[in-house]
Amino acid sequence: MATIPLRSLIGDLDPAKCKLHCAVFNGEEYPLDVLARSSDEWMQWSRWRPVRDEFNRQFIFSLAQDRDRGTHWLFGGVFEVLKRRPKPLSYSYDLKLRDDLMGPFIKRLMVSFRPPGRQMRMNLDTHLDHIAVLSIREHTYAGETFPGHDRINHTFGTLEVAIKQDWHDWRGALQGMKGVYVIHDQETGKGYVGSATGDTGIWARLSEYVAKLHGGNKGLVELVGQKGPEYAKANLRFALLDYGPMRTPDEKVLERESYWKDVLLTRKFGNNKN
Repeated sequence: MATIPLRSLIGDLDPAKCKLHCAVFNGEEYPLDVLARSSDEWMQWSRWRPVRDEFNRQFIFSLAQDRDRGTHWLFGGVFEVLKRRPKPLSYSYDLKLRDDLMGPFIKRLMVSFRPPGRQMRMNLDTHLDHIAVLSIREHTYAGETFPGHDRINHTFGTLEVAIKQDWHDWRGALQGMKGVYVIHDQETGKGYVGSATGDTGIWARLSEYVAKLHGGNKGLVELVGQKGPEYAKANLRFALLDYGPMRTPDEKVLERESYWKDVLLTRKFGNNKN
């Protein structure tokens, strides 16, 4: 099947007036998560000026890199540069979303593109014919599809998006489940084992972690207090060790929690204090 060039969808947009912004993981957050979570936060990614005035054209054509496929990108909209200040390493661009320019494709259009080298900001007209349409989603992107209970291995930053955006497939899969989980600090390798019991379920427990980042656990309270919330969002990863329906007796869940603490040595080397 012949590829569909992006050029066929841009309408009246003049590529010679556009800079292409290919947003990638910044060490803390994935651009897809930001785009799904907040339009204002997403715009901030294009407001940032590095040392050079990279966005020196009238428009910015923004793309968010896919989590797993580096050549796949989700369209994030066209921004008009209303004002630019000469201050580098700062949010020096004042922008406005031009939803009259390809607005219906925002968070729906997925394209394929391999940027040359490590360039993330470049002239759109130079590279437009190397960008191909992959798909157009039926609905706007609202977050990652639930991967399965045994495939959860996500940072608090990603889970924050899932909770606040109320990803329905995630909530449906987790709100009626009890379980034992582990939270690892990916910088130090230290783990914390906890459980979701009672009538709240795993989804409600995750909501507590998103709200305060420590869930009231002493070891994590200390960690978040020392490292700060941004560190916690970027480096604390959540995974399920055991899970079962709400009819599972709490005693069995707590027994498994203690078992996993012993197996993973989280009392001796991790963040469990009991």
